[in-house]
Amino acid sequence: MMKVLEAFLSLGFLAVFWSSSNAEQQDFMLLAGPLKTSQTSPSDEDNTFNCGGPLPQQSRTYFLYLQSRGVTHFKVPMSWSLILPSGDPSQPHEDTVRCYKTLVQQLTESGIKPLLVLHRSAVPELFRARYGGWENPLLVQMFEQYAGFVFNTFRDLVDTFITFSHLHELHEVQLQNAFQSHANVYNVYHQMFKVLHLSVGIRGSDIKSIYQTGSKIMAHVDFISLHMQYNCKLETPLTEELRNLHIGSGQKPILMYQLTVEDCDEYENHFQPLHTILRVLQKKDLHIMGCDITHIFEKLDQEETLKSLQMENIKTVLHQKSASAFSYQKVWEKFRSQTEAERDQFLSGSFPVDFDWSVSSESFKVEGGWAKHGKGETIWDRFSHEGHVIGNQTTDLACDSYHKVDYDVYLLRGMMVPNYQFSISWARIFPTGHKESLLEKGVAYYDKMIDTLLQSGIEPTVTLHHWDLPQALQDTGGWENDTIVEAFKEFSDFCFSRYGDRVKTWITFGSPWVVSNLGYGTGEHPPRVKDPIIASYKVTHNIIKSHAEAWHIYNDNYRKLQGGKVGIALNSDWAEPRNPSSDQDVAAAERYLNFMLGWFAHPIFVDGDYPTVLKEQIEKKKGSCGKELARLPVFTEAEKQRIQGTADFFGLNHYTSRLISESLNSCDAGPNNVGDFLTHIDPAWPPTASDQIQSVPWGLRRLLNYISSEYTSITKVPIYITGNGMPTEYNGDVFNDADRVDYLKAYINEAMKAVLLDGTGVQRFTVQSLMDGFEGPQGYSQRFGLHYVYFEDPDRPRTPKASAYYYSKVIERNGFAEPAAKAKMEIYGNKIDIPRLPSLPPSEIPSKSKVIWEKFSPQTKFERQLYHYGTFSEGFHWGVSSSAYQVEGGSNADGKGTSVWDTFTQKPGNIPNNDNGDVACDSYNKIDADLYMLRALKVKTYRFSLSWSRIFPNGYKSSLNQKGVDYYNRLIDGLIANNIAPMVTLYHWDLPQALQDINGWDNPEMINIFSEYCDFCYATFGDRVKFWITFNEPQTIAWSGYGLGQIPPSVKQPGDAPYRVAHNLLKAHAQAYHTYDEKYRASQGGLVSISLNAEWAEPLDINVPREVVAADRALQFQLGWFAHPIFKNGDYPDAMKWQVGNKSELQGLTESRLPSFTDEDKAFIQGTADVFCINTYTTKVVRHVTSRLDIESYETDQDVEKKYADGSINTAVNEQKAVAWGLRRLLNWLKEEYGDPEIYITENGVATGIDITVDDTDRIFFLKTYIDEALKAHNLDGVRVKGYIASSLMDSFEWLKGYTVGYGLHYVNFKLSSRPRSPKRSAHLYFDIMKNNGFPLTEDEEMLYGHFPEGFMWSTSSAAYQIEGAWRSDGKGLSIWDKFAHTPEKMSQDYNGDIACNSYNKIAEDINSLKTLRVRHYRFSISWPRIMPDGTNRKINEAGLNYYHRLVDALLEANIKPQVTLYHWDLPQALQDVGGWENETIVERFRDYADVVFNSLGDKVKFWITLNEAYIVALHGYGYGNLAPGINSNPGTAPYVAAHNLIKSHAEAWHVYNDKYRAKQGGIIGITINSDWAEPRNPYKQEDVDAAMRVVQFMMGWFAHPVFNGDYSDLMKNIIRERSLAAGRPQSRLPEFTPAEVARIKGTHDYFGFNHYTTFLAFYVDFQNQEHYEADRGAAVISDRTWLDSGSDWLKVNPPGFRKILKFIKEEYGNPPIYVTENGVSERGPVNLNDALRIHFYKNYINQALKAYLLDGVDMRGYAAWSLLDNLEWVMGYDERFGLFYVNRSDPSLPRIPKKSVWHYATIINCNGFISPGESPHECQIHEPDVDIPGTTPPSPPGEELIVSFLGLEVSSSDAALGLNVLFSLTIIAAVAVVGMAYALVKASKKQKHPVEEHIDHENKYKF
Repeated sequence: MMKVLEAFLSLGFLAVFWSSSNAEQQDFMLLAGPLKTSQTSPSDEDNTFNCGGPLPQQSRTYFLYLQSRGVTHFKVPMSWSLILPSGDPSQPHEDTVRCYKTLVQQLTESGIKPLLVLHRSAVPELFRARYGGWENPLLVQMFEQYAGFVFNTFRDLVDTFITFSHLHELHEVQLQNAFQSHANVYNVYHQMFKVLHLSVGIRGSDIKSIYQTGSKIMAHVDFISLHMQYNCKLETPLTEELRNLHIGSGQKPILMYQLTVEDCDEYENHFQPLHTILRVLQKKDLHIMGCDITHIFEKLDQEETLKSLQMENIKTVLHQKSASAFSYQKVWEKFRSQTEAERDQFLSGSFPVDFDWSVSSESFKVEGGWAKHGKGETIWDRFSHEGHVIGNQTTDLACDSYHKVDYDVYLLRGMMVPNYQFSISWARIFPTGHKESLLEKGVAYYDKMIDTLLQSGIEPTVTLHHWDLPQALQDTGGWENDTIVEAFKEFSDFCFSRYGDRVKTWITFGSPWVVSNLGYGTGEHPPRVKDPIIASYKVTHNIIKSHAEAWHIYNDNYRKLQGGKVGIALNSDWAEPRNPSSDQDVAAAERYLNFMLGWFAHPIFVDGDYPTVLKEQIEKKKGSCGKELARLPVFTEAEKQRIQGTADFFGLNHYTSRLISESLNSCDAGPNNVGDFLTHIDPAWPPTASDQIQSVPWGLRRLLNYISSEYTSITKVPIYITGNGMPTEYNGDVFNDADRVDYLKAYINEAMKAVLLDGTGVQRFTVQSLMDGFEGPQGYSQRFGLHYVYFEDPDRPRTPKASAYYYSKVIERNGFAEPAAKAKMEIYGNKIDIPRLPSLPPSEIPSKSKVIWEKFSPQTKFERQLYHYGTFSEGFHWGVSSSAYQVEGGSNADGKGTSVWDTFTQKPGNIPNNDNGDVACDSYNKIDADLYMLRALKVKTYRFSLSWSRIFPNGYKSSLNQKGVDYYNRLIDGLIANNIAPMVTLYHWDLPQALQDINGWDNPEMINIFSEYCDFCYATFGDRVKFWITFNEPQTIAWSGYGLGQIPPSVKQPGDAPYRVAHNLLKAHAQAYHTYDEKYRASQGGLVSISLNAEWAEPLDINVPREVVAADRALQFQLGWFAHPIFKNGDYPDAMKWQVGNKSELQGLTESRLPSFTDEDKAFIQGTADVFCINTYTTKVVRHVTSRLDIESYETDQDVEKKYADGSINTAVNEQKAVAWGLRRLLNWLKEEYGDPEIYITENGVATGIDITVDDTDRIFFLKTYIDEALKAHNLDGVRVKGYIASSLMDSFEWLKGYTVGYGLHYVNFKLSSRPRSPKRSAHLYFDIMKNNGFPLTEDEEMLYGHFPEGFMWSTSSAAYQIEGAWRSDGKGLSIWDKFAHTPEKMSQDYNGDIACNSYNKIAEDINSLKTLRVRHYRFSISWPRIMPDGTNRKINEAGLNYYHRLVDALLEANIKPQVTLYHWDLPQALQDVGGWENETIVERFRDYADVVFNSLGDKVKFWITLNEAYIVALHGYGYGNLAPGINSNPGTAPYVAAHNLIKSHAEAWHVYNDKYRAKQGGIIGITINSDWAEPRNPYKQEDVDAAMRVVQFMMGWFAHPVFNGDYSDLMKNIIRERSLAAGRPQSRLPEFTPAEVARIKGTHDYFGFNHYTTFLAFYVDFQNQEHYEADRGAAVISDRTWLDSGSDWLKVNPPGFRKILKFIKEEYGNPPIYVTENGVSERGPVNLNDALRIHFYKNYINQALKAYLLDGVDMRGYAAWSLLDNLEWVMGYDERFGLFYVNRSDPSLPRIPKKSVWHYATIINCNGFISPGESPHECQIHEPDVDIPGTTPPSPPGEELIVSFLGLEVSSSDAALGLNVLFSLTIIAAVAVVGMAYALVKASKKQKHPVEEHIDHENKYKF
């Protein structure tokens, strides 16, 4: 048996022997295979698996078995005829190719390298039937194509190929042709793919023939592939045969491809031939590189051998291999003799195809959000807050990754990282460390992180614990407490169960040595325990047990289902003996590794226990020092068994190395002293920003060899490098981190050596870290990031450093191999078939496209603004743009010629700050940086322009600059490699100056010169470019360049030059189009177009015909100038010819200044565009004017005046105001005008100022609104919009604006030479839009069908002063609003509430309105001064009380229950005269008033509201002073004092009712609090998130917090106190409640009364030392432009905000019963009873309330619509109308007329919610009566006009009347005309007829 074992093991160790003794040669190959379809069938060709069917089920297991036996390579014969059944490489059989790829990947994953065999020998039968044998030269060519296909397909997976495995089976001509085919393949592809190794198979017995043809064969192989036989009887002299062959081959390496053993059965010892063969293989002089062992294995009894191994030797092997000293000595001996040159020699090449790349971060270093959403405190939070970090820096915000998941994943996409390693914050999920404290919002954060990664194709690797222990656990002992093992087990279990379906790689602990040593040993890290004797070792003990428990949890409960891996990431330096010749230093170095790495690794990876070296050393020191220096806990046998083998991979964090020397006789605690070693640093080692890290790359290779020998050789688990990187300082050029680039290059190369040369099993490399972060005690002073984070900016912008681009390139190349040269990178299968555009008739004047104005101009603002949800068609082209001069720079680099812009910008004063494009964004040198941005965005298309002068410096082909061509080739190839389609503009304004010197575009010779340039570009780049644009904005070239002279070439000839230039541009474009069409389209299959620019022209008045004509003319002059010739009939539009012709004649010219086209020209130009490309930015309102004749100008020829449209939004470029709705109209006009072409929006964007860096809110709004208008055109109007190109990719040189504005989705810092690019927030938005292909309906916006609870209180609202009138009737006292409204300049149009809606006298009418509405509740307020004229109970006005009795009685009689508000802002003036709400006595006055009302009305009223919107009373009445009583003298204190008294007043009123009346009256009472919802303006920004919360807390919380909790919120108290003290005040400006007051106020609510209208976007503003409410709040607000406007400036429609704030109330205040007491929307302007906005508002807001009830569990009890009537809206008077009923104020009777919203609201009420469309029609639906309701057609009140329907149009009543009169007049005229015509016809019939035919030539009408 021992002989059997010896022989068998000799196979397994042969490769190791060969590798170690022949290090300069490649690894020895132990070759098996091929795979058989049946293992019991004969070993013949027919039995070889050929992917004609599925892979055998056990193939992977079989390969793993072979690998375990020592097999390194496996033969994979391929089937030529199955792979290419037609012989055509463009038509492979995909299933067969996929099968072979799977087979190859299985081999690779099993640790075996595939050897691909292309073909055996004879021509496949399939081809033989068609083409014959190898005699046919066509087969030689076909085989070469087949070989090329295989190499291209498998080159990333396989590096060794044999073309013909049995070449010796062929003879004569067949042999010659087959070999010639091999030689051709070798010559072509060996040069192209230098890493490939090629050979052919020949028979060893044919040695003589080999001698004869050897030189020919040997010149075309990299090694000799031999078929050999060994005959035991003949004892074939193998050695002699091989030596002869080796000499004859020119000493080529020999692979014994097939070795068969014959006639050996008689030998008793079956291993005898094996011994003989092994002796031959070990002869170095034969240069044998490998041997086939398949046949040898077939002769052995494998089962018995395996059993012997398992039963007798496994324990011995394990114990032998775990000897650390042996492992260290082995590695040390292997590398000690290396020279420095050998050690540092750079290895070019690639990692294995399945090698994984990653980048890392850790939670506490990047997340921030340290207390967000209830996150628990961590030990690092406590550590930093206690001031233990440099500069007192904290983890509070860090990189703000908690809010920036999208930002971080953007970086990962840009770098092409396939894997992201991050850690979970234990305290974010379990704040106390235990599951009962589960925080769902923390859990959801990691859900979002993981999902976002996977959506971008990035695999997550999750670390469960990286140092940030929950402080709550540390308070009970942390890792010293044995109970933490169970806590970590619980935490791990939760993470596996929650995330394991998506996370497949888990790391239990990251660098636990740091926790043990620095956290609990030296105390340098938290928790700052300084106990290196006991605690440090105890912590390690518990960490190891925790790790093991987590592994078992996964292994037992999740592995089978989830299929992932669990490992641990251990940190370790490499330890190099300081004195290489000192055995003591060598031993000390080995101890160092055991104390650092073995401490954790040995228990897990070896035997479940600490290493013997460690244990013995500790005991040794204890004995020699006589005291305990380290107390190493002991594992029980059960624990050892549970710990051993608990890792699926070995994670290594490695940064540096140390020189180690022996140091004896120290009896102090600490690893160095206990271990008897000292650490040193070689001063020659390059330093980093940390004195703990030096760049020693060669140490990594040695450490990996040590780990492989000591740990992973036993368990056979792979090694993952889970952390490697270096810190740089925070100074100097932070973006050009060349030191990090050098560091990574060297360390990654050492890892490659360990993989390729040493076979260490490393499968992953992880760079630390993704971005700069919080680096422990060093805070933010040390930077590890591949991305720079600007921590001084609250946006925390991330910017790639040079190292990020470098690492991306390493990932792309999978190492360091230069990419193989590609003959072509043509995109197959994307040829575009575009039919030639038909000829269309010329446009009329105005064109028929005027229907667009007729369709859209009458739209209401609501119709125009309503946001559309939907998506574009599949295959929509999303992209970004740039242009050469704006981004490239390199103005004179590598032979580039001067352009007109180079000349122009060099002249001082032409550009602000004398900016120029000499460097611009430096894209000429930063292709990688630009590709990074495009990858991160995941755009499908990149539009860029070619610099003519870079390719042809003087404009002519004869000056060809190859380096310029090379630049564009690199760019295009890079785009194609990243699946980004190039959209190339041939000319974007930068004409070569040499051509301008011959008059540029004013010279007709330019037509042919441009054609030559285009021809070259098509020929050079057209194999990859499929979308060409000839000119960008030719109108701008002609008018701004040659008319106004604003841009180069600065020609100022406005009357004629623009027309001549445009003429030449059109001809040049047509010539370029025809060149492509005739020479390239058939082979390249692309399309050609031209990008035209236009601003939408809206007529000043759609009802005035000449204004419509003027708008049409403006479009024809700007857009039609070029579009009409190209897309219609080859000629200019008639409107243009007519205008310029007439103007020219009136100016005394003999002919038109507009040139004419010949018929030949027209035919040549017409149809020369495959699609319509449009650039657009803004909209103008156009009106007709008569321009001056003394000025000859393209501009005055038009006779139009352009102004900005209403509602235009300012941008950084004044001429480009944002008017989104114009885009939809423009697209519709293009459809109508030009025959429904396919349309690409090739430029659209907005400029922001230089003060905007990355937080570009305006661009967010622009993109959301403009793209949505394009979506409307696409989805609603059927416009064939095919693509959208955002302008632009990055900030760049913006022509005449220089660098003072930016259009980019990326911010470029032009102040820095490195031109760093940082993504703006708009980049992330645009990514989302592209990912979603538009704006799919969100859950927020989607309708929910369902019902409110039974008994839900539906109501509508009003307020006394707003509707009652009767301001002096029946003894009513004056209110503050009576006085305020009678004060000049307080009220709009001097309105007041003297009469209002006269509800005091119209109870019956109001009741009827309520009945019509179907409400069963009505909320109204009582006028305090109507009951108590002076505000006190000294006099009760019974007449006033009687009015309310009558109102309540009428309501109850109508079965409508009253909801009564005691105070709705109309304070008795008498009380205001003594200070009003600022006077504390008002608390008692209000209590008395409430007592009177309760006593009088309480038996009828069961629903009471104390105060309405106390916030408005306090802030607007006593702070801003814009509402009554109009006080603004003390805004820093008065609002707070007033609010304080309001809150106490409410509480007293509540207690009066609770104590005196509740028992007998049985009602409920509360307060109505108003609040907007606030969203962060930038949701990715902690600062804005906090600002949004402050807005809500300072609005709602100001009053709700005291009522529900007894006091103001800590947030509000702390902020106002700190600001007050900072201003020098002795105390806070916010009054304080006494403890008694807190107790009395708290809980004074039976429900939460809530008024809500809108949502705002909040952002932080520093008001510095100002003292007022906004300054205290520290926030300002804006609205999203996508939200609908209303009649009130402050009210924007955002229904989802309603649900969010209702849910907030639930969570913040304990889910109280909520009654929405006000909610509604206003309108202004002409009255329209079809109030679509209000219908939309109620439908969507109430539906959000339904979602809050059904989905969020909010306790919704009632809803009141504001308001019943159009009433006095405070200072806005009657301008703003909220009512469901229109009140006709022009009628003295003030009739109430229902609007359409009445019936919609009534239906919601009657249905108690929303019925689904499938349930309609339903009996609960209320329909508008068919019969007219009396008084429903109001005459036009002053200042108001009713909208009516007239001939299908909605027009004002006056316009309708005028139209009717006109029609009546025309009818009379027509009747008279008919009579006259009849008389004339009768008379004419009596005369002789002379037929006269007048023909007018339309073409000649306008020629002068």
